[in-house]
Amino acid sequence: MKIVHCVIMSVAVLMVCGNSSVLAAEKVNFGFTADFYGKYVWRGQNINDDPVFQPGISAGYKGFTLSLWGNMDMTNYGSNSGEFSEYDLAIDYSGKFSEESKVSYSVGVIHYHFPSASDIDTTEIYWGLSFDVPLNPAIKVYHGLGNENGMYANFSLSHTFENVLKITDSITGNLELGASIGWANSTYNKDYWGIDDSRLNDLAFTIALPIDLGNGWTVQPSLNYVTLVDGKIRDSDAYSTSSDYLFAGVSIGKSF
Repeated sequence: MKIVHCVIMSVAVLMVCGNSSVLAAEKVNFGFTADFYGKYVWRGQNINDDPVFQPGISAGYKGFTLSLWGNMDMTNYGSNSGEFSEYDLAIDYSGKFSEESKVSYSVGVIHYHFPSASDIDTTEIYWGLSFDVPLNPAIKVYHGLGNENGMYANFSLSHTFENVLKITDSITGNLELGASIGWANSTYNKDYWGIDDSRLNDLAFTIALPIDLGNGWTVQPSLNYVTLVDGKIRDSDAYSTSSDYLFAGVSIGKSF
């Protein structure tokens, strides 16, 4: 639980700082999410084939964001029914190269903690670029530092159709379409899939309908499809005998 205590203390520090006269001109942003998904599929890996609950909290200031995310298994699929099987602590810094730039960047570090199997805890550093052009192309590259020290890269495209849903004048919804593909080097694939070669990993598609409820509240139902691309990885059966996953989810969020 050290990771949880660290986050609580860090958020508390940000809250105190946010109320001080030194930072009076700056705003500390806070948020939380409560996500429910029919499966937990991460980078094409079927971590849990049953429903999961994934809450998160964050605090941001001047481009820095500190966040804690967790996964709770809702069934006994992983022998952790009603328990948190994973905590992720992340620190991110994001910004633009200039005020006029259409290119944004992000750098950060993520620590993955598994309460029932702390010996497989690991840490990744990452960097990413996103482009404010049609289809919003973005790339993010992760480098492992812990037990798994390989490299994983994800390239994504997305598009938003604004105000496709209007419930009231103040409650509206957008339609978001997204697609991404992941690649990993031989070290990563050997650690996670038992395949000692650099290969494409996962191809994912998402349809989401984020609805702005006002006062910082949002609700976002989504439909997700993930498939493994490479034949050898599909045949590895490292996480499931299936290599194609279709599942729904809903996310509830609040920012303030």
